[in-house]
Amino acid sequence: MNVRVLFCLSITVLSLLLTSCEKSFDELEKDPNRPVNAPASLVLRGILNDMYNASNSPSGFAGVTYDPWGAEQRYNQFYDSNYNYYATNEYSWTTTSLNFYTLKDVIKMEQEAKRAGAADVNPYSALGKFFRAYFYENMTRRVGDVPLSEALQGQTDLEPKYDDQKTVYIQILKWLEEANTDLTSVITKGDNTLAGDYLLGNDLRKWQKVVNTYKLRVLINLSKKEADTDLNIKQTFADVITNSAKYPVMTSMDDNLQFIYNSVTKYPRNQDNFGQSATRENMAKTYIDLLVARQDPRLFVVAEPAAVKLKAGLKPTDFTAFVGASSGEDLQDMSTKALQGEYSFQNRKRYYTTYAGEPVFIISYPELQFNIAEGINRGWSTGNAADYYQKGISASMGFYGLKDGDNTVTFSRDGGISNFDTYPIKFTLADYLAQPLVKYAGNTADGLQQILTQKYLAFFQNSGMEAWYNQRRTGVPTFLTGVGTGNSGRIPKRWQYPNNERTTNGTNLNATLTSQYGGNDDINATMWLLK
Repeated sequence: MNVRVLFCLSITVLSLLLTSCEKSFDELEKDPNRPVNAPASLVLRGILNDMYNASNSPSGFAGVTYDPWGAEQRYNQFYDSNYNYYATNEYSWTTTSLNFYTLKDVIKMEQEAKRAGAADVNPYSALGKFFRAYFYENMTRRVGDVPLSEALQGQTDLEPKYDDQKTVYIQILKWLEEANTDLTSVITKGDNTLAGDYLLGNDLRKWQKVVNTYKLRVLINLSKKEADTDLNIKQTFADVITNSAKYPVMTSMDDNLQFIYNSVTKYPRNQDNFGQSATRENMAKTYIDLLVARQDPRLFVVAEPAAVKLKAGLKPTDFTAFVGASSGEDLQDMSTKALQGEYSFQNRKRYYTTYAGEPVFIISYPELQFNIAEGINRGWSTGNAADYYQKGISASMGFYGLKDGDNTVTFSRDGGISNFDTYPIKFTLADYLAQPLVKYAGNTADGLQQILTQKYLAFFQNSGMEAWYNQRRTGVPTFLTGVGTGNSGRIPKRWQYPNNERTTNGTNLNATLTSQYGGNDDINATMWLLK
């Protein structure tokens, strides 16, 4: 290569370098092969995924988790682990993550809708307010105070202060009110631009029902604050109940916000993992005993009779043939008894022979009926609590395929998933409702306990940790404790704040711990919501 060519190459390289120097660092940092924008519909799908499962840590407590056979359902005391290699029944909680990454996606979804030409009020902005309420409530009832007024400000505030829990709930109710108003507006205008919604098929009318149904859940969660004039819980509850035109709620099981499994999104208990889980998990006494005492036919659908009871001569459809283990039992003792056939296992026919399984509720019609019944029982609104209570029971029975008249139930013949025997049972809703333990006792403390008990039964393997949250709030049902549940025989009341808050926002975290819990990030401390 001659000197002239080298000189020309040097000039070219120098020119490129000078051109690059004229560009800002932000420009140079951008990856031209990486997209910076995405359709709002695509961002929405990610948010919906997080509604079902926002878990980012091995503990399973990184966010909202609705796995019907996940750790949450052990803490609801629906079933127990009897094999400690995989799990225990201990309430040995530590930290939880918060949902700010998902909330950033909510902001991005709204921005992308506007970038594509949407009006200021559009389906994505309306649902964005609902998602804010949903994820903020998930965070605050896990830990207590959370950053809100200074949160999600990008680079302008990396150490946001914590807002007290009351302020957070006031904002949650405000968002839900605005979401309902905005959905009314876009529905009236005929704005059907929503896309990407695989839960409700882009049906804004169903989403509006979800918003108001969820609002009633939030109000019920605030039951200990019913006298607070700023929250105005009683009147807000009554407004929803008595004005269905303005605040439509779910009217049937068809309105459920639920996750549906198929051959791709396989039900967590399916034929592929039968050998992993079927005998390593047995039914919990808290749940089973409530069904047995009420001669509840849902028992036959979800569980199998204990083998030793059948050997002793009981029929598979005898209620007393079903036995659950106390969640507080020593794990080694539970394992031994389970292997000896002393405890009931989950119904293998129902849960292990199909990929589709059953839908898992996120927000459901049966819960709505019990929430309305509870509110009326507490005197928050006029109405017939017994009617809603009975509708909740009926809807739950229907979910399990139980109908008035002749029914059949199927149990594993040999403990596997290839041979089954089917047995006839007769179920009459009227007879079930007439039982002393079930017949509504009126708007009394006993009536309230009946509502809460039936709500708990309807939550089985559904709705994430709603059964636990309700038990924490009301004490119904009584959870069993012992060496097997750890935590000195206590059911915890909260989670600790995530570790990254200690390293990135430690000053504000310490301040809120002092104001709430005397400076201790204690899982057994009582948050404002429960006082």
